[in-house]
Amino acid sequence: MPPRPNPTIRQRRLGTELRRMREQAGLGGSELGRLVGMSPAQVTQMESGRIGISTDRLHTIAAACNCANRPLIDALASIIGERGRGWWESYHEVLTTDFLEVAEVEAQAQEIAICTTTFVPGLLQTGTYASAVFTRIYPPLSRTEIDIRTAFRVQRQQVVRSGRTPLRTYIHEAALRMQFGGPRVLAQQLEALIEDSAQPGLSVRVVPFALDTFPGFGENLTFAKGLVPELDTVQMDVSQGTLFFDSPADLAKQRIIFDRLDSTALSEDGSRDFIRSIKKEIEAGYA
Repeated sequence: MPPRPNPTIRQRRLGTELRRMREQAGLGGSELGRLVGMSPAQVTQMESGRIGISTDRLHTIAAACNCANRPLIDALASIIGERGRGWWESYHEVLTTDFLEVAEVEAQAQEIAICTTTFVPGLLQTGTYASAVFTRIYPPLSRTEIDIRTAFRVQRQQVVRSGRTPLRTYIHEAALRMQFGGPRVLAQQLEALIEDSAQPGLSVRVVPFALDTFPGFGENLTFAKGLVPELDTVQMDVSQGTLFFDSPADLAKQRIIFDRLDSTALSEDGSRDFIRSIKKEIEAGYA
């Protein structure tokens, strides 16, 4: 079977974890290949996600690397066993890889935590608000492109609205006041946020301006928990697109940031009251 031209983020992650397993054992690619019956080129392609392996081969590699982390091995086996196309792949011809990979990570997450400073988290945006966010992009998008991106964002929300995946959000006050689409659109979004915050498995907490410290550097962050901690993933939104981080050091740093947010943000009830007060303030401006 020829190498995959465009491995998915999950396929690449499997390869990354196999490389880490090999490096922790102090083995070079050629050494591992000799131990498990693979060529050096095959080891390289496996670790880049360009070729797949069987679960039997996974266990052979784990044994050769003296890896006794059974939960991790089982989690990697579950990635190997994944079959079928994700719903996001139907957008392959009309959206960039960044969009598809975000949906893929969310779909596989056991729990999602989000920190935003510039807008309401995408997983909680109304269609009108999401459309207004995409309208602000420069260079401007066509109406068709805006509609496609909005539809995709709304469809992504099913992962949490279905109740399958718990969601924790920490929203800075700045994001609650940023007016995408004008005050009426914002007021509708804030009302939807209040309603969502009362749903099971969905936590909305506010970080107000009055807080004397704000953990992190102010980026919009998503922390997606995997089957095991080693398979956690951090997503960061930047102006050039989306970045993903999965090194142990990056994961440890972001866990600390979210722990600090958890200890400093307003309570869920306090956050609902805070959002209501902003909504009333916004509505008073156009009443």
